[in-house]
Amino acid sequence: MYSFEPSDEQKMLIDAVKRYADSDLREAAREADEETHLPPELIEKGWELGVLQASIPEDYGGFGEYSALTGVLAAEEMAWGDLAGTMAVMLPGLYVLPIFLAGSEEQKKEFIPAVIEADWKPYTAAMMEADFDFDPNDLETVAEENGDTYVLNGEKTFVPYAEAAEGMIVYARLNGSTQGFIVPKGAEGLEVGERQKFLGVNALPMYKVKLKDLRIPKANRLGGEEGHELSPITDSTRVALASMACGVSKAAYEYSRDYAKDREVFGVKVAQKQTIAFMLAEMATEIEAIRLLAWEAAWMIDNGKKEASKSAYLALTGAADMVMMVTDRAVQILGGHGYIREHPVEMWMRNGRGFSTFMGLAMV
Repeated sequence: MYSFEPSDEQKMLIDAVKRYADSDLREAAREADEETHLPPELIEKGWELGVLQASIPEDYGGFGEYSALTGVLAAEEMAWGDLAGTMAVMLPGLYVLPIFLAGSEEQKKEFIPAVIEADWKPYTAAMMEADFDFDPNDLETVAEENGDTYVLNGEKTFVPYAEAAEGMIVYARLNGSTQGFIVPKGAEGLEVGERQKFLGVNALPMYKVKLKDLRIPKANRLGGEEGHELSPITDSTRVALASMACGVSKAAYEYSRDYAKDREVFGVKVAQKQTIAFMLAEMATEIEAIRLLAWEAAWMIDNGKKEASKSAYLALTGAADMVMMVTDRAVQILGGHGYIREHPVEMWMRNGRGFSTFMGLAMV
C-alpha cells in the first residue's frame, strides 16, 4: 500500500517548488501570457530547482533516482503558479525521460548527461498530430527502414520550442507500432513552421513540424534495434498532465474561495450564499479525488504495477473534465470580475481547456 505522507526529500523539493511557484511563476504569469513570452531567467531559475535532475541517477548526470510520484508532487505545485511556465521548465523532460525509460544503455549515456549537467536548453518532443481522433498508438507519421537509416515522413503539431530545439524525440509508426526517434538539431528534412496561436498557454511557444524524408541513423531509434514499448512514456505524460491540472484547479479554487469570503453583495458575503458554498465544496472534492488518482497512478508506475496504464488514463481523463468544471466555476463565482483580465481566473480557464489536447506536452 502506498503512503500518503511524502518523504523528507520530497517535502524539501515540494517546498522549494512551492516558493518558486508563488514568488516567481505566479508573479510573472499574467505579463508572460499577454506578451506571449517567458523570460529565460525565469525558466532557468525553475530548472535550477533540479526536479528533472533528481529523477536521473548519477550514472547519467543526475543526483537521484526516478520517481513518478515525486514528479507529480512537484508538477502540481509548480502548475499552481503558472501552467505555461511549468511546461517550459519541465520541457527537457520530454527528451530525457523517454530516453531514460525506453532507451538503450548506450543512448542513456550518450544523450542524457549533456542535458542534465548543463543550463536549461530547449530539448523537446513531437507526438501530437492534427487529427480529431488522435491516438498515440495509431500515428499518421510513418518511419520506414532504409539501409542503415530510418526515413520519417509526416506532420506534427503542438511541438514546444521546436524552432530553437537542441534535440527532439519524434514519434512515428514503424511496422504498426509507435516508436520514438532521437532527432538532432539541424537534421535535414525537419521543417519548423510558424508559431501557433492557441486559446491558452500563450507564453509557451509551440509550432507545427513537417518531416520530409528525414533520415535518422538506426542507432537513434529509442531502445536500439529492438525498439521499445510506448506505455511507459504515455503513462508518464498522463500522470504529469493530471497533476498539472490539479495545480491549475487548486489555484482557481483558492482564488475564487478567497474572493467569495471577502466580497459582499447586499450586505452578505458571497461565500455565505448556499449556491456558492455548494459550488466551492464540489470544486474542492473533485480536485482531491483527481489528485489521489494521479498519486495512485504514479505509485503504480514506480512499483511496476500492471494496472498503471489504466490508472494513468483514468487520472488524465478525469482531470481534463475536473479542471474545466473548477476553472469555469471560479469565473462564475467572481461574476463580472471573472471575465476581465484584472483577475487570473479567466486565464486559468483558458489554460485548463487545453488538457484534453495536451498529450505529450509533459512528463514526470
